[in-house]
Amino acid sequence: MDKLYVLDASSYLYSSYFAIRNMTNSKGESTNALFGFIRSVLKIYKDFQPAHIVSVFDGPRNSKKRTEIYAQYKAHRQVTPPDLRYQIERAQSFCELMGLPFLSIPEVEADDTMGSIAVWAKKHGTSVYLCSSDKDLCQLVDDKVSLLNTHKDNLIIGPKEVQEIHGIPPNLMIDYLAITGDASDNVPGLPGFGPKTAAKLLHQFGSLDNILSNPSAITETKKRETVLQQGDQARLSRTLVTIDIGVEIPLDQSFYELRAPSYVKLKEFYASMNFNSLLRELELEHQKVDQIAGRAPEKTTEEYVLVDDEESFEQLLKYLSQQKQICFDTETTDVQPIKAELAGIGFGVEEGKAWYVPVNGNLGLQRVLEGVKPLFENHRIGFYGHNVKYDYHVLENYKIRVANICFDTILASYLLNSQSRQHSLDALSLENFGKVKISISELIGKGKNIITMCEVDIPKVCHYCCEDVDYTVRLKSLFEKQLNERKLGKLYFDLELPLVKVLAHMERTGIFLDVPHLHEISKEVTHQIFQLQNEIYELAGVEFNLNSPKQLIAIFEKLGIKGVKKTPTGQMRTDSDVLEELQKIFPIAGKLLEYRGLEKLRSTYIESLPEDVNPKTHRIHCTFNQSVAATGRLSCQDPNLQNIPVRSEVGRRIREAFRPEKKGWSYLAADYSQIELRLLAHFSEDPNLLHAFDNNEDIHAYTASLIFNTPLKEVTKELRQQAKAVNFGVIYGQQAFGLSQELGIDVKSASVFIEMYFARYSRVKEYVEYCKEKARQTGKAVTMTGRERAIPEILSKNINLRNAAERLSMNTPLQGTAADLIKMAMLKMDQYIQKHKKQCAMILQIHDELIFEIPDFEILEMEHVVKQTMQDVMKLKIPLVVDIIVGKNWKEC
Repeated sequence: MDKLYVLDASSYLYSSYFAIRNMTNSKGESTNALFGFIRSVLKIYKDFQPAHIVSVFDGPRNSKKRTEIYAQYKAHRQVTPPDLRYQIERAQSFCELMGLPFLSIPEVEADDTMGSIAVWAKKHGTSVYLCSSDKDLCQLVDDKVSLLNTHKDNLIIGPKEVQEIHGIPPNLMIDYLAITGDASDNVPGLPGFGPKTAAKLLHQFGSLDNILSNPSAITETKKRETVLQQGDQARLSRTLVTIDIGVEIPLDQSFYELRAPSYVKLKEFYASMNFNSLLRELELEHQKVDQIAGRAPEKTTEEYVLVDDEESFEQLLKYLSQQKQICFDTETTDVQPIKAELAGIGFGVEEGKAWYVPVNGNLGLQRVLEGVKPLFENHRIGFYGHNVKYDYHVLENYKIRVANICFDTILASYLLNSQSRQHSLDALSLENFGKVKISISELIGKGKNIITMCEVDIPKVCHYCCEDVDYTVRLKSLFEKQLNERKLGKLYFDLELPLVKVLAHMERTGIFLDVPHLHEISKEVTHQIFQLQNEIYELAGVEFNLNSPKQLIAIFEKLGIKGVKKTPTGQMRTDSDVLEELQKIFPIAGKLLEYRGLEKLRSTYIESLPEDVNPKTHRIHCTFNQSVAATGRLSCQDPNLQNIPVRSEVGRRIREAFRPEKKGWSYLAADYSQIELRLLAHFSEDPNLLHAFDNNEDIHAYTASLIFNTPLKEVTKELRQQAKAVNFGVIYGQQAFGLSQELGIDVKSASVFIEMYFARYSRVKEYVEYCKEKARQTGKAVTMTGRERAIPEILSKNINLRNAAERLSMNTPLQGTAADLIKMAMLKMDQYIQKHKKQCAMILQIHDELIFEIPDFEILEMEHVVKQTMQDVMKLKIPLVVDIIVGKNWKEC
């Protein structure tokens, strides 16, 4: 046994538990610690290829021996969180499946087991690597035993490094720890003696015993008295920190041999934990092992055909023209569809068989387009794909409009599992069929070496594209059944699928940006930033890098500013919520907030938006995503125009740069008024809420009048603001602490506000509890249209996950139904515009708001049509209200 790697499993698990947040499997069980542990193990495998290894866990009742000596040992530690306990058990299961030897000895701490293994192994000439960041293990370090800190670039700590880090050699480490104590284990040490003092005294006296025997030689009075009075405590601490190297461990070297993993069971284990990234890596590793061993890959029955001659192309077109539904996939040169050029098209009808037609082969672009155009424009043939909107755009680039989109597997996956973020074809193929598909990077590379699909060998592209088509066909077959079984067909076919074309039209229309006007705004903002910088420098008394937290902390220390919050390492935090708190006392904090706000607007929008303008159309063409937000809301990217601030003056100025391209045109903005509060009234049937909306009251002022027992006419702006915070806080499941932070009041007052709110709106309270209970029973939240969001965490043993799930159970029916409402309105408005051949176009959706670019002569008619359509899209127990504003730019709207 040349080398032995000893893993501090308990340390890996605990650190991962607190470092990785909110990670769960499909049952809502926490998997964060387990995932971090597995990643740590795999890193050691990859970096060191160990032949001998052991993973060491704390044994049950592991503190027993030391608590018998000192009752307060680890007494301050919290009980192991319930959702960490079962992850520890699963980590041990992983070790078994991985062929990784492990030990968990009853009544023994991991450190003691590791120490005993190290001492035994080095006697046999083995080099031992203790994989841990625990400084207690430094006492074991010598010429044969090292610490290996995998979290710090595989830092190997030998005797020299122990001396450099702690200022003492390993043989003095026990005495050093006895003096300094250990807060994490509640080891007392000598009060007031820090690391530097401990190292200095040990150098002077040579050992703890010599220090305790010669207190008179200690010059500092206070420390001398401590040594005289607390000597026994130091001796006790030495006993506690000394690693027990006499633990009974396996003494047969074969125990520590790494064994072959149980591939099939490990695969099932990863799948049950939703570890898709690990699943993919496992599959690839398995394939590599087979190649090295010379084993032929399993025979497949797939038939992937390259169509690159006239005869084959004609036969394919004839066959496809006789089909009712066809899967298709485009291969292109760009991820942004409007910029993308076609490399080829894949087709499929049944699983296991697909065709690829390149446009850069023998047939040529024009012949392929000429051949497929009648096919795609045939209303009798349904076409489907994965993220079919992208392919729809690509064909539109060549004046081919797909007449009949009959399915989209990405949307089906999203409706069936809206809580998941894994809807890519690669992830779904792996999850549902255990198939590791060829990754795009294998074909076109990464980074500086990236090429386009047109430059890849056609046979390689053929196999890649046909594989995509094949597994899309398989997914469609699977998802169709699941949509039926879950009764989600109506929502899918009547709302989500038809919306694909509507969004594609919006994206192709785009929005015009007045770039010269934005440049003028840029000059003004740059000048404001420069002024703010100078004001901050003046308040600081010195110039420094405003974007460096380290330098900012130094300035705060110089000015005597103490932060209200600290990082885990004890440093002052300088993020926005801290600065907001500090600005009440220190003007420099307020100026820094202003600077950061302006700098973010400048870099995120003012400088980058002109780069998003398409040089051919002179407009911005963002992408709207239907399969991202779990509530059903649309999201926006490249760029995200839903996120341009409206509350700040500069944010409004940026919106001013968005205007109609043509003269004699305007923007028409239609916004649902208080939609989520109206839905709350509808769902809860609270008489006070219903009364307020039926009588078109200002809902925030009305709420203020109820909870503060004040006549409506006497409600002040401040009271209205507080009531508004409570109104929206209820929708998002906000608790007293969150409300107190928002209103700048104490938690007790915030709690009283919430109690008063529920006292006046008692049916709302009942509705909130109903949502939670329903989610506990069913594991999901449902909108009015039947859209589902799985919330398995509602039964989690982790209180933070459980609280978050309870908030989602309440918010999802409101936000999700609001999302469905505006999608319905978008469909109806698109139908009206197409039917009546209107020149106006729907160009943006910002959650509860639609924006149209419209010729001025259509304004009068469209104001009425848009308002009525949006208000009549769904009948509630109270009226829906839509506010219409017309302006010459986005700011005016």
